[in-house]
Amino acid sequence: MTRRGMQLVFQDPAGSLNPQMRVADLVGEPLRIHERRLTREERRARAADVLERTGMGQEFLDRYPHELSGGQAQRVAIARALILKPAVLVCDEAVAALDGTVREDTLALLREQQQETHVAIIFITHDLAVARSISHRVLVMYLGEPVELAPTAELYARPKHPYTQALLSAIPVPDPENPGGTKTISGEAPSALSPPAGCSFHPRCPQAEDLCRRERPRARNLGRATVSCHLAEE
Repeated sequence: MTRRGMQLVFQDPAGSLNPQMRVADLVGEPLRIHERRLTREERRARAADVLERTGMGQEFLDRYPHELSGGQAQRVAIARALILKPAVLVCDEAVAALDGTVREDTLALLREQQQETHVAIIFITHDLAVARSISHRVLVMYLGEPVELAPTAELYARPKHPYTQALLSAIPVPDPENPGGTKTISGEAPSALSPPAGCSFHPRCPQAEDLCRRERPRARNLGRATVSCHLAEE
């Protein structure tokens, strides 16, 4: 039941779809594994229904992945993930390989499916604009560790962790007369296999103090945010 309730959408749809299978079989494959009582015709009907909900008609059922555009292939991957009606959908950079308009259409599709089915979406991305457009809450991680968790509007308006502040400051402002005050992060991220003592971000943090070098910060609730930083209140 755990596998059925959690589904995954990968970054590269071309790499996640079997090139030897038609769309109907690709989308219906989870049913073949988890609902073995269904006939091939019933799986095809269910596949057609979920494809319809993701904006693709029945004319796509007998196509192969190489006959689809990037956006269409990703919609097939999303349909395959949704056909079991999962409770959790993990999207791993699910729009990173898509162009601008197709990316926006795919994000709109995910938002629509979330509203209709109430599926919880864990969206992994390096794109701050994408995170802002689709997330109710944002979790910022550094060196594999969570450093700040907050509602989206709160985090983008009032970031509390120095790493979050630097990330948001790096977003380009489309105004040549007001480029914004970009904060730079010096140095390079250390190896996650041998993280520094204390706060993992302290070697690159402009606010770091001796306490940051000695002690690992605990996650604290500051208003609506949860922050792992000794100096977050200052």
